Amino acid sequence: MNITSNGKYPSNKLSNFAGHRFTIDGVECYSMEGFLQSLKFKSPDMQKEVCKLVGIGAKKRGAGKNWNKTQTLHWQGTDYTRKGKEYQELLDRAYQAMFEQSEGFRKALRASLKSTLEHSIGRTKKSDTVLTRSEFCGRLTRLRDQL
Repeated sequence: MNITSNGKYPSNKLSNFAGHRFTIDGVECYSMEGFLQSLKFKSPDMQKEVCKLVGIGAKKRGAGKNWNKTQTLHWQGTDYTRKGKEYQELLDRAYQAMFEQSEGFRKALRASLKSTLEHSIGRTKKSDTVLTRSEFCGRLTRLRDQL
């Protein structure tokens, strides 16, 4: 199953663009895309605002941020090296929070049980994206295994 925001159910609801509310570290997020794009901003207040965005609005808000020059992302006052273990742990915590707090997300994962998850439009190099194709699909698969 190729996960894409304009695909059919359940792929569209597994997309980071889908509106699934969750809270991480006391910050309310309206979508995973909002959370991911917020990591490009150093200001915790700006991060809170970006976390409230969904879909293409979130993507556009983070566009043009030159985080990849330093390979540094940020979350609530802490800097993360893109290729660091701590960054991967932050991503794991965010996806786990969404999994635990969004019934709609769990329902879409359940509906994908017989499918191999793919994301053909995702990038493959960590230095080019805040979440690679394999990081994304791997996390979804691990969460699905918890069902």
